[in-house]
Amino acid sequence: MTATREKTDRTFVEELKAAVTTRAALLVIGVLLLQLAFILSYVGSFHRPKPDHVSIAVVAPKQASEQVVSKLGKLPGDPLDPRAVSSEAEAVRKIKHRDVDAALIVDPRGSTDRLLVAGGAGSSLAQAVQQVVTQAEKADQRSVRTEDIVPAAADDSRGLSSFYLVIGWCVGGYLCAAVLAISAGARPANGSRAAIRLGALALYSIAAGLGGTIIVGPALGALPGSVFGLWGLGALVVFAVGATTLACQGLAGIVGIGLAILIIVVLGNPSAGGAYPYPLLPDFWQAIGPALPPGAGTWTARSIAYFQGNAITGPLLVLAAWAVAGTVITLVLAMRRKDPTKRDAAASASTTSTSTSPSTE
Repeated sequence: MTATREKTDRTFVEELKAAVTTRAALLVIGVLLLQLAFILSYVGSFHRPKPDHVSIAVVAPKQASEQVVSKLGKLPGDPLDPRAVSSEAEAVRKIKHRDVDAALIVDPRGSTDRLLVAGGAGSSLAQAVQQVVTQAEKADQRSVRTEDIVPAAADDSRGLSSFYLVIGWCVGGYLCAAVLAISAGARPANGSRAAIRLGALALYSIAAGLGGTIIVGPALGALPGSVFGLWGLGALVVFAVGATTLACQGLAGIVGIGLAILIIVVLGNPSAGGAYPYPLLPDFWQAIGPALPPGAGTWTARSIAYFQGNAITGPLLVLAAWAVAGTVITLVLAMRRKDPTKRDAAASASTTSTSTSPSTE
């Protein structure tokens, strides 16, 4: 009976080792850490949104302008970053060029001021600014009338279509790259294969950019703006994310997929300024968001849709940098790695040469 039990226990241990190898166990632990990081990132960035140094232009008579700016700049918690401008026309221009997020137009002859906002940049930001300014004005026995001068489309009431469009493109980018890589091993065998995969990714990016643009534009009417502009943006976002994923896989093998998800999903999505624009996010996410593909893509998509393509040079350079860096790293790592087929052929030839060479006594 004891011998049978020992045999059964030994068999179970052997089966356990065969079913869950050390490598598999380490990967599962990595998945657990990635999952916890996902929860921490999203809950940490979204659980308590509050305005932080929201840029706002102030138009007021010269004698009152400095006083209004000073009052708004000293509100508890520093929710606003006010700056005086000379006219309403200049304030409108700054909003439409995305230099400021809102503008307060002070009426010296009455007790009701106007607050200009841009719902196309995210309704949550417009609402937060309205709440802060309304409370500040109320303390001076004044009221505020809000005007949305860059409203979101009727079928994009929360201004989130740009964000979800970019997230969809990002998902397609890293999934396509992952499929291309793991279909024949996580690391490219040679430079030619890496170049072919990057070429396939480029074709996929063009198709994905066009498909996403058609869905949110002509098909659903959820997002206005230039079809060609959004198409080009989509192709760039997909390729940048895909090339980054291929580079991560070249560096770390299959673990690189998790690294790409960490960069794009865990860090990039909550800091993209989608559900809550940058001024409503904690400092860490405000800092990293513009430098990651989801944030750069979301900002650019909103600018194309609602701001006539203004203020997109920086974000496009960010996306281009990710695309170029991913491409270069993928190619360099692949070219430095020896082709297994050539290595095996060389070893076979060496063995054959040794076996056929005459022996010496």
